[in-house]
Amino acid sequence: MTETSVSTHILDTSVGRPAEGVPVELSVRTGIDALWAPHGVSKTDADGRCKDLPALPEGTTHVRLDFAVEQYFTAPTISAEEQQDAPRARDSGAFFPEVAITFAVKPGEHYHVPLLLNPFGYSVYRGS
Repeated sequence: MTETSVSTHILDTSVGRPAEGVPVELSVRTGIDALWAPHGVSKTDADGRCKDLPALPEGTTHVRLDFAVEQYFTAPTISAEEQQDAPRARDSGAFFPEVAITFAVKPGEHYHVPLLLNPFGYSVYRGS
């Protein structure tokens, strides 16, 4: 049987670039009423990707990805002038200090879950 796996990446849509250095925690559970169990941690690379998340344990039905984005938005790594739309918005800090994405999985499939992020909003989808 093929392993069930998860990957993710973050694109900072406010600057049109990958979000590097964002901590990501992977948690799993075996049913809607089961408790969450931590299963892996990673950090986005220079391309905004987490390629090293572990395969999911057998019996996993739900996955949660927790993105700790506050430090990314408050770090002085991207100057406000580099932002495409509203430079002052980025300097106001993180409206969402963390983003938690929960989704259902089926055995043997791969789930790529991109996060499109900006200081005041985010969007996710199942990618390929």
